[in-house]
Amino acid sequence: MPSILNRRSIRKYKDTPVPREAIGEILYAGSLAPSSKNRQPWKFIVVSGEAKKGMLKAMGQGLLREKEGRDALLPESRQHIGGAGYTLRIMEQAPVTLFVINPLGLDLDSPATPEQRIYEICNAQSIGAAMENMTLAATELGLGSLWICDTFFAYEELNRWLGVKGTLAAAMALGYADEAPGPRPRKSMEELAVWRS
Repeated sequence: MPSILNRRSIRKYKDTPVPREAIGEILYAGSLAPSSKNRQPWKFIVVSGEAKKGMLKAMGQGLLREKEGRDALLPESRQHIGGAGYTLRIMEQAPVTLFVINPLGLDLDSPATPEQRIYEICNAQSIGAAMENMTLAATELGLGSLWICDTFFAYEELNRWLGVKGTLAAAMALGYADEAPGPRPRKSMEELAVWRS
């Protein structure tokens, strides 16, 4: 369990490039995750170098749109836009951002049957397992990572910039850590677990 115990959400990165082989190992770890009905609902897009400029611009445009309330996707989450701006600065600093696209995903405004909604939930669980595998693999390789959800403030802009079929499901900043945060408090097992025998 050392990787699980040592994994941290990293928000400060060195500008040291991440070797392509290490990124490949991390993506491979993601691909080994369990998935509902073995659908493997993921496609990985690695953004680094000059390509970061377009990605950061798309993210910034989405944050501005949400802040101004123009066609806001998350109008009831406006209080979190400041935190999303901080996330944008982290993405700018991190050498690599990994995006996970769900090629089986429904558009947010698509009508869905109960069965399709269940598939979406199962696919989201599968992608979560892939993301966790990737954070643990990064830790084993001496890299820091940050699982990012603030990308949903720029959902439309990033989907358009990524230019793929499917839906943006997750993102992860990746690089060599320039901080060493301690573990954050966790709920006790008494709070979390109910045992029935």
